[in-house]
Amino acid sequence: MSLDWINYHHLLYFWTIAKEGSISAACQKLHLAQPTISGQLKKLETQINGKLFDRTGRNLVLTDLGQTVFKYADEMFTVGQELIEVLKGQPSGRPLRFHVGVPEVLPKLIVFRLLKPLMDMEDEIQLICHEGSQDQLLTMLAAHELDVVFSDSPAASLIKVKAFNHHLGASRIGLFGTKQLIRKYGNNFPEEFSGAPLLLPGEGTALRRSIDHWLRESDLHVNVRGEFDDTALMKVFAESGVGFIAAPLVIQKEIARQFSLELIKVLPNAKEEFYAISVERRIRHPAVVKISEIAKQQLFVTKSS
Repeated sequence: MSLDWINYHHLLYFWTIAKEGSISAACQKLHLAQPTISGQLKKLETQINGKLFDRTGRNLVLTDLGQTVFKYADEMFTVGQELIEVLKGQPSGRPLRFHVGVPEVLPKLIVFRLLKPLMDMEDEIQLICHEGSQDQLLTMLAAHELDVVFSDSPAASLIKVKAFNHHLGASRIGLFGTKQLIRKYGNNFPEEFSGAPLLLPGEGTALRRSIDHWLRESDLHVNVRGEFDDTALMKVFAESGVGFIAAPLVIQKEIARQFSLELIKVLPNAKEEFYAISVERRIRHPAVVKISEIAKQQLFVTKSS
């Protein structure tokens, strides 16, 4: 059967089954007989040449294909309901869904400061955050599954994704540690810092490259205690006194308040850049516009960078 067109009645029955959790519940919702809905679901699976549900005991569980179809069906029928409400002259009350891609290596404290003001926008925003590698997130962006991807480096031209880099700002990098570690290694910096325990972000990140460059230029030999793709987890280890970490100075106050880590050194000539990557050459999405304003007016201002 051709996939040039999908029967939206069949799609509605599938969507209702997934939402309600069972065929019998969908029958009650739609006021239809079970053989009718079961038959229409089978026709949809035949048309798309794949199973939408697996049965686990008495429960129906979406397959990978089913999850993909459900995601699109959910958007379609939710927007359809909104259209009905608008045509009736009623406010939809539906917040604007904003899908954000957040690489694991990006400092979550900075992401929070970029996103928190969206909660106070006049038009309500429903925030949906997705974590993963930059390559994974850019692939989702290209498929229009995300509205924006945050990053500490621009989307590489080698990646076959049509995306545009919007520079948000930059921050100097500082070295942070507990009071106990600073008393032990910080009295005569950098001479006494040799052999100090250090926690590093994962390889291939902009922050890691800045730290590696500083260590080479300073000819410092440190004791690397761990490497972390998740910088939030790295901060938790640093809080316990396992080692020093490097982090952007724009979150110095938050690091001190949440993790009791103090600044020991500002790394010379080291900074971390931040970008919002989107499929728009010129930013139009209201949430991305707000993020850009916050970044340039409040977060990455001259005195913090």
